Parts: sequence; C-alpha cells; structure tokens
Amino acid sequence: MGHGVPELVLELNGRTWTLDPARSYALGRDPGGDLVVDDARVSWRHATIAWDGRGWSIEDHGSTNGTYAQGRRVQRLELGPGSAVHLGNATDGPLLSLGAAARPVAAAGAGAASAHQQPLLQQPPQRGQMPSSPARQTGPQERPPAQAAAQAPAQTPAQTQQPQASQQTPVHGWSQEHAPQQQAPQQQRRAEQRAPQQQASQQQQASQQQQAPQQGAAPHGDRSPTTFHQVSLGRVMRIGRALENELVVSDLQVSRLHAEFTATPDGRFELRDLGSHNGTYVNGQRIAKSGTASIGQGDIVGVGHSTFRLVGDHLEEFVDTGEVSFSARHLTVTVDGGKEILRDVSFGVPEKSLVAVIGPSGSGKSTLLKALTGYRPADRGDVLYDNRDLYKQFAELRQRIGLVPQDDILHKELTVKRALKYAAKLRFPGDTAEAERAARIDEVLRELKLDIHKEKKVSSLSGGQRKRVSVALELLTKPSLIFLDEPTSGLDPGMDRDVMQLLRGLADDGRTVLVVTHSVAELAICDKLLVMAPGGAVAYFGPPEEALNFFGYSTWADVFSAFENYRDYDWAGRWRGSQHYQLYAADLDSAAPQAVNTPSVRQVSPPKPQSWGAQLVTLMRRYVSVIASDRGFMALMVILPAVLGIVSLVIPAEFGLGKPDKHHAFNSGAGTIILILAVGMCFSGAANSVRELIKERVIYERERATGLSRSAYLMSKVVILGLITAIQGGIICGIGFSTRPMPTEGLFMPPSVEICLAIIALGLTSMMVGLVISSLVKTAEKTMPLLVMFAIVQVVFTGVLFQVYGTPGLEEFAWLMPARWGVAAAGTTLDLSHVMPPFDKDDPSNLDPLWAHEVSQWVTDVGVQLLLAAVCVVVVARLLRRHEPEVMRK
Repeated sequence: MGHGVPELVLELNGRTWTLDPARSYALGRDPGGDLVVDDARVSWRHATIAWDGRGWSIEDHGSTNGTYAQGRRVQRLELGPGSAVHLGNATDGPLLSLGAAARPVAAAGAGAASAHQQPLLQQPPQRGQMPSSPARQTGPQERPPAQAAAQAPAQTPAQTQQPQASQQTPVHGWSQEHAPQQQAPQQQRRAEQRAPQQQASQQQQASQQQQAPQQGAAPHGDRSPTTFHQVSLGRVMRIGRALENELVVSDLQVSRLHAEFTATPDGRFELRDLGSHNGTYVNGQRIAKSGTASIGQGDIVGVGHSTFRLVGDHLEEFVDTGEVSFSARHLTVTVDGGKEILRDVSFGVPEKSLVAVIGPSGSGKSTLLKALTGYRPADRGDVLYDNRDLYKQFAELRQRIGLVPQDDILHKELTVKRALKYAAKLRFPGDTAEAERAARIDEVLRELKLDIHKEKKVSSLSGGQRKRVSVALELLTKPSLIFLDEPTSGLDPGMDRDVMQLLRGLADDGRTVLVVTHSVAELAICDKLLVMAPGGAVAYFGPPEEALNFFGYSTWADVFSAFENYRDYDWAGRWRGSQHYQLYAADLDSAAPQAVNTPSVRQVSPPKPQSWGAQLVTLMRRYVSVIASDRGFMALMVILPAVLGIVSLVIPAEFGLGKPDKHHAFNSGAGTIILILAVGMCFSGAANSVRELIKERVIYERERATGLSRSAYLMSKVVILGLITAIQGGIICGIGFSTRPMPTEGLFMPPSVEICLAIIALGLTSMMVGLVISSLVKTAEKTMPLLVMFAIVQVVFTGVLFQVYGTPGLEEFAWLMPARWGVAAAGTTLDLSHVMPPFDKDDPSNLDPLWAHEVSQWVTDVGVQLLLAAVCVVVVARLLRRHEPEVMRK
C-alpha cells in the first residue's frame, strides 16, 4: 500500500479481508465478483468499494434492497476505520465492518481472499480461466446434455451453468462466446425503482412458506393483527359492512349484516351467518347460510378480505391488503396415459411483486396457470395462499384472486362503464347499493386511466386498452393476487410495453401479479422470472436480470433454441444444482409435499353473491343490452325470417283442397309449403343460438368461478333467444300465410294460429339444438358446417318427401328429428294425411299416424317438440360443466 494510504480491513462475521488501494472491489452475489456475499437480499452486483485517491468509499449500483449506514439508505459513502454498512436491510442485512489493518499490507495486486476464508465472501477465478485440477467439478450437472450417451457438441447450455455457492468453478468447455453479459448499472437502478423497501427478507419468507397450513395457525403468517376486538361474555358482536355493526368491515364483498359472534355465558363461542351473500368461513370451510358454528381458540373466521382469530378473550383481525405470500410446492399434473405435463414445480412469489412466467410451447405454462388458480388442481402438490391450501379453501380464497384470461372477458358490444356495471352487479352482494357499485367502478377507471374511455364501446378500443378493461373488471373486488394469461399476445411492441408497465404499477400499488407471457422484451421490469423447460419443469427462478447470465447466453432466442435442441436434457436437475436454487427455492422446496385431498363440491363451490332470480334478471338485461348494441345482429334477426317467409310464397299452391272429394282430389303443394316453412324455422332458430355459448366461453368460465349460477346463465339464454325465435316464427308464418287462403276451421283454434304455434315450437327446439352445438365445439368456425348439416338432415326426415312411417329403424330415428314433429303438428291442422297424395297408392288408408286430424295428436306433436327442447336444456347444462374450474365440478 502506498505511503499515506490508510490501511483498511473489511470484516464480515469475524472474517477479514485486507483491501488493496491499487484496485476496486465488486461486491454482490455475482460469483464472478471480487467479494461474493451469499444473501438473497444482496443484489447481483450490489456495490463497489474503491480508493479514489483521497479516501475509501462504497458506491451502490442501484441495488434492489439498498445499502445502509446508521439506518439510512446511501448511494455513496466515504469509509474509514470504524465504519459499518448493512447490505439489503437496514437492521439485519449482512454487516460490513471496516477497521485499520493489523498487519503489513502485501504488495499491490495481492489483495485476494486468504486461503482460510470461507466461500461466503471471496474472489473467484476469472471467467475463461480453467481452475486447478482439484477444484474442477465433473459432476453430472456440468456435463453437456447428451454427454452421458455420446459426445455432444463442444458448446451447450449446460456447460455455462453457474457454480455452486461454495466456489466459483468454470465448467469444462466454457467459451467466451457464451460468457454472460455484464448488466448495466442503469438496469439495477431501474430494478430499485420498481421494488421498494417493502419486500421482506427472501429467506425469511421462504421459511414461512414451507410451513404447512394448520388449523389454528395465524392466517397471515407471523404478521401482527390489524386490530383487536375485546370479547365479553354474553355479548353479541355483529360483523358486516353497515356502520351499525360492532365489527365494521369496509369491503363490498361483505354483506351489510354478514354474521354475528356470540360469547355465551357458559364459556362457549358461536358464529352465526346472517344470510350473507358471499358466505362466512371457519378454517376455510363455509358454514351453512343462516347456520351456526362453534368457534374454538385459534380458529380462523373468514369474512370477505378479512380474517378473525379467537385468542383468549379477544378477536384478532387481519385485513388482506396485499401483503400475502404465495407459493407452489411440488406441483405435478398427469394426463391420460401417465404423461406428466407439469413436473415437480416449486417456487415462492414475493409479496407485492411482479412475476413473469416464460417458456417454449409445450412447457406447461397454461397448465401451471390453471393449477395455481384452482381451475385445474394439480394431481400432486400444494398451492399455498398465505400458508392456506388454495384447493381446500377455494370457495373463500377465490374472492382474493383475480384472473385475466388471454381472451377478453367483457362483451365488446357494450361500453366500458356499462360492461363493468353488469360485472359489478353479478360479483357484489345483492344488498350493495347502486351508488356503492358506481363509486367502485369510477375508482377503478381512474386508477387504470380509463375514465376518458368509459363511454366508448369495448370493441372500439385498442388492444392494450381492452386489456386494461379486463384488468379493471378483476380489480372491482380488490384482489391481492392477479394472474394474467398472455396479456400482450397480438399487441405491437409499444402496447406490449404499456401493458407490462400497467402490471408493474399494479404490483407497486400493493398487489402480487403473475403474468404468463411469450414476450421477453419487457422482462427487466419484473421482480422475478420463472422459466419453464420442455416437459413442464422449472429451468430457472430468480431475478430476470440474472437469467441470461444463468443460462450463459446473450439472447432469449438462444435459450429457447437450446431448449429445443436439448429436449432430453435435465434442465430441472441443472436448476436444482445451481446457486440460484439455493438462494430462491431451496428452503421452500425442502418441505415434503402434501397429498392433495380435494374437499367436497359443497365446500369449494363459491356461494352466489346474488339470489338466483337476481342473477337471472341481471343476465337477461345484459344480454338484451348486448343484442341491442349490435345493430347488424338485430337486422339479421329480422331479415332472415322475412327472406325465408318470402321464399315460401314462390310455391304456387294453397293449404286447402281444390275439390271436396278427399280421396280423389289432392293438394301436393300444401305439404311443400309446410316443409319450406318448417325447415326455414329450423335454420333460423338454430342460427340464433349456435354461436352464443362458444363466443362467451371465456366470460362464462371466469364468471362461474366468481359465483355465477350455471342454471341462471343458461336460462337467460333460453328466455331471450326463445323470445327472439318466437318473433321470427311469427314473421315467417305471417309472410307465408299472407297471400294464401287458409282452411276455415282448425282443431281448436284458428288454423293459422295452430300452424304458427307448431312452427314456433319447432323453432324453440331447433334453438336448443343450436345451443347443444355451441356447447360442444371448441371454436366458433366449426358451428356453421354443423348448422348446415342440421338443417339438411331435417329436410330429409320431415315425412313430406317420402314415407317415413312404417319403416322399422328409419321411423324410430326420425322421432329424434325436431322437424318430424313440427311438420306433423302443422299436418294435423291441415289434415295432410288426406290433403296430400298417399305414399301407398295401393292402400290409401295407410296414413301417417302423426298427421291424424285430432286435437290429441296436435298436442302430442307439440309436446314431443318441447320435450326434446327440455332434453337439450339438460344436455347443455351438463356440457357447460366442462368449462368450469375443475375443483367446483359436481
């Protein structure tokens, strides 16, 4: 050390390093740095210690969690004997103490770590240099992907693996081409801006997450209660949103009078639900509506976003404001044949953070999202929301989780505000006032800067703005955890950035956001990155700025190519053998997985925020608004039946007879007219509904998870589409009958009315067949071929073109065709058995029994049509189950 330079020794936990003024020292978690600090709170390249010619100083490089001196965060600090600096946390972060040297300083350039120093803080060999033979690692984790079976190319992704925490050991074959790129200090400063000091210690959080949820455990880990409530014997404490309650919960998910807590004189404690809309829960299990449950010490009571725990003679209240932990442990999903599409996935999400999930096609990203949200629970493993099992407590916790699918979850025909209005009406309790819902909608619109677009139709917005509206819908209920599936799919780079910055803002405002994406352009603004490898395993989890360094490539295109070229390589094993795994997942993953024991459907099915009737009215009003907003559809609904009715006028025939002798003068045109009207009604009715369910499938899936009644949803379609079909039937018949003389008498009503009712009944049955088709197909494009096929088949089996009755097999199959019964009902009124020429000219008495000119036969023909429609309703209801969260299915 030169003359006049003070001798300085850096100390950490009793270990010392003598600093050389001839060089600077890079401090951080980077194994390639000069002073390696193995602590999750320390950034990859945290700071630099150097002699500037006047004195020693430490300069922070925009670290995520900061550098502290005397409890204050510093950017640059002069150092000297007696200085003390904390890294990553002002109180318990790694402490660097500096003092005067106790021995002569070695020559310049000899300031490396001494031989006795532990690997927690050391100067590893430089990249590109081969270590000495004893230090060289040759374990299976460092082998090229195909090396076990045959020699692979010289450079592979696995050869760039980061060393273990115990030493920096470049792997054999490390090339300068694959050397990790240095990260710019600006990226660290940017990361510091997006991850405030609110983050808790990573190691402390992992330790909390590895504990299995147990009855009586604190609902929010070891966090302090929000408030305390004293319990007096014999006192009744009501819980609810209204101000007259003893325990006021300011949450629109909570009913005005939600529940009441009673401490009985004999020392028992009871909880009674007051008919709440979203339910009251004890240890994650819902108690019966207006029912009671006994409460013991340590039991957890869930009401909306608040939880209460009985401790001694007081209630501890915990309000979920977003400070929640979330973790996945050993998630495994197996499909038919035993193939694993998700394999042993474990990771922990820091609270109030933005986490991105990327990976090539076939890596299980969508399956992972379904497992994390409960839509498709994993076959093995746990999903823990603040140490609570999501699968077993889905009915309660689903209120705190928002999900934005890849497709829009709003009706594009509505304006932004109207769409959110209907969504709020379905999600909030029935006793929520209109003013309360409107205030919450305006609050969300302002937060997402959508207030200037609130009167625009969703369809008129840009792709990024539509995604904001979908996010706004989820924010109505103030979820603490938000999942998004490919929110930037199909967006240009500018909109991609806008959406990711929106998610960054949501996380900074106190929510945890997890986004599955194919875009890698904006990963730098995320706090954590999860990379999935082919086969559904974790290849990396940690800070995004360290990911390329971990894989040893400079671009994500190279990483994804490596996944494709080395599909059989054990990427998960490489990850588990890495230093990053030790820092970010080892503590969490060390806990043994728990077997998933999914509770009964009654326990996990979310309660309905509104009554069945209220939901039906809201759904019908929304459906009418959607139809009224689509002028093209409204025009088509009128034009289609009108054209079909006009086509029937081309046939020059009458309904009645030319001569009174029924056995010798026939009117073959009467049957043709009925055939055209019936087939037109079949086509029109089915066309009304054939796209209705498939186009709203994503909307239904999400709303069903939030408490939508399946039967109310289906009935809203049946009622509105039924009215439309009935009007169309009137149009077809009105035009078709307008220029033709009708029979003078019917069976029990005017002939035109009887025939029109038969045609409308046929249209209703066809409409239900259309809903069956819509619930079966996977894409809207497949509906039109099936619609055409349905209409053509109806023509064949009406019984007008050829004799259907009396043919074994064919006659019974025709009974399944709506048109067979629709034409038959009209035929009874017109007495087609005698009006049309007989099919069996040798035996004119061989008549179609379904055309008998009798009231009972007309009622039978119409009744069978309605029965077929009812069967279709049941079929559609069963098919809708496939598009619900699997944890809810009966």
